[in-house]
Amino acid sequence: MSIIVNNVSKQFGKQWALKDVSFEVQKGEVVGFLGPNGAGKSTMMKIITCYQPPTDGDVSVCGLDIWNDSLALRKKIGYLSEANPLYVDMYVVEFLRFIAGMRGIPVAKRAKRVNEVIEMTGLTPEAHKKIVQLSKGYKQRVGIAQALISDPEVLILDEPTSGLDPNQLVGIRNLIKECGKTKTVLLSTHIMQEVEAMCSRAIIINKGQIVADASLDTLRQEAANRGVKGNSIEELFHTITRG
Repeated sequence: MSIIVNNVSKQFGKQWALKDVSFEVQKGEVVGFLGPNGAGKSTMMKIITCYQPPTDGDVSVCGLDIWNDSLALRKKIGYLSEANPLYVDMYVVEFLRFIAGMRGIPVAKRAKRVNEVIEMTGLTPEAHKKIVQLSKGYKQRVGIAQALISDPEVLILDEPTSGLDPNQLVGIRNLIKECGKTKTVLLSTHIMQEVEAMCSRAIIINKGQIVADASLDTLRQEAANRGVKGNSIEELFHTITRG
């Protein structure tokens, strides 16, 4: 199992952002972590990637525990945060070489690996531009490229398609689906169409609690059983998260 989340809760002051959350993601799965804004998606991803500890509970990634194996665990993960922080005054190649060094890739292998991820993410035409000059879609590609640079076993992508236009969406979706052929991918979104376009399974969270966890086919059947209009997963999502 690539990701195991056991009874995780997170409290900020008097507010619980997560309440007793448990789920697993198997090696090779592309799973959508779906919920309204403020549901707890980003908080859960920050806990998985060791950016913040849970109040209660435990997480393991590739058999490594967040409490005892934090540094080793981080080496297994490529992470694109919702904010996609980039050094925008750096050139794309320069930035990716910097990240490669930060991730411990030997100098002798660094240039080759940077060229590989540039090609993989479709950044070749933009590789020698400054990041500040790039469109939103290409900046997202740079964010995904830095997450891939160390060839991690697990990709954690927080709102990877946020703010993209329809043409940019297609490119990023295809890139994520391609990554899913060789890696475990957990991606967050509040848009059901994104899950249907990229994932085989959805975990739905609302107000800090898991309210559904199933394959898309099972969710469609659940929609039919509930008499949801058109057996739509999107309508089922709205029904569940309004309840």
